[in-house]
Amino acid sequence: MPQRLSSARLPQQSELRQLLTCTLLAFALSLSAASLAQTTASPESVGLSAERLRRIDEVMSRYMDNDYISGAITAVARHGETVHFSAQGYMDRENAIDMRDDAIFRMASMSKPVTGVAILMMLEEGKLRLEDPVSKFIPEFSNTTVAMLTDPNAEDSRDPDIYKTPALRQITIRDLLTHTSGLASSGIASRTTARMAPRDTAANLASYIPTLGAVPLDFQPGTRWQYSLLAGIETLGRIVEITSGMSFDQFLQQRLFGPLRMNDTSFVVPVDKLPRLVTLYERTEEEQLVRQDETPSWLDTETLYSGGGGLYSTTQDYMRFAQMLLNRGELDGQRILGTRTVELMASNHVGDLYGPASNRAEGLGFGLTVEVVLDPVLANTRRGAGSFSWGGAFGTYFWVDPYNDLVGVMMIQTPNGDLRTDFINAVIQAIVED
Repeated sequence: MPQRLSSARLPQQSELRQLLTCTLLAFALSLSAASLAQTTASPESVGLSAERLRRIDEVMSRYMDNDYISGAITAVARHGETVHFSAQGYMDRENAIDMRDDAIFRMASMSKPVTGVAILMMLEEGKLRLEDPVSKFIPEFSNTTVAMLTDPNAEDSRDPDIYKTPALRQITIRDLLTHTSGLASSGIASRTTARMAPRDTAANLASYIPTLGAVPLDFQPGTRWQYSLLAGIETLGRIVEITSGMSFDQFLQQRLFGPLRMNDTSFVVPVDKLPRLVTLYERTEEEQLVRQDETPSWLDTETLYSGGGGLYSTTQDYMRFAQMLLNRGELDGQRILGTRTVELMASNHVGDLYGPASNRAEGLGFGLTVEVVLDPVLANTRRGAGSFSWGGAFGTYFWVDPYNDLVGVMMIQTPNGDLRTDFINAVIQAIVED
């Protein structure tokens, strides 16, 4: 029931305005607090144990105590509900700045699945096909060659003597998505590629990518899985620009980040958000963490929008991206991809090229910019069959697990592959009910 106003004294108009202002402020603060809430349900309500989930924090603490990482944010969602979100340690150890919930991280190669989604959006619109040759969009790729060793015993040389032979076929969009193109794949043509098509961070995709068409490939397209660190996926970013009519950063902002409310994801960190950027560290052979104050040269650009490794993001933002994929293309009423397209992304496209043939475990395959778990036992992983994932050079990692209806995101800024396995285990062991 509304309160009665005393007949002895009616409030003045100024008092009413003040009361209304205070009420609106309180309401706005309550909405703000709700929007900042990092969990949306109790673990038990989605079949997880709250007590067991605390082991995630324990794992991260051990790594921090042993100087493997400076700090971390971990997040887990199941059945569409976020049930774990924890910020630990420091985002800047030397200045004792605690890790903040909205910290911004360098995504490095976790940018690649974002680019994969962008390409699939163009696929759905009929702008391209996976089997399309890259030359259909970038004519400079029409006469691709392959590097061959003059001396077959010199494969381990840093700058082997090579000659070029015509490629048996042109590289395709699928080749780039699956790292089977041989384009700048850290192979025998690496030094030649660097000389012929130097990566100029002052350039843009439109001027840089065509120069890659003249470089020799490291192997015949489709015959090997070998990681293209940047160039292969950056070429896909240029294809998105050509097919969409927008620059790659504009496309992602308007078509992906905006609809998904990924408000802190971009290729350049705005000046007002720089205090939220986590310090980058490296662990030395002396087992010490050393801060890296300078931006890595390949990332130091405001014009070359690298879909291979250039994005910055937050845990909240990337969780929304991962949840969209777990939901088979939709989140909060925003349909990004069709369900069958997400299934296509998470299918094995490379046969047996990714497992032992590329020094990976059996039971693993590779989809369109993501690793795929085909058999968890053979792969020696606790991720469910059908899970897909990828990580970044600075330690970030995510996985989407349809079998367990779960997503997990780990954000750190120190390279550490072992921690990914321990994070996965700490999440999966917390499942107590389907």
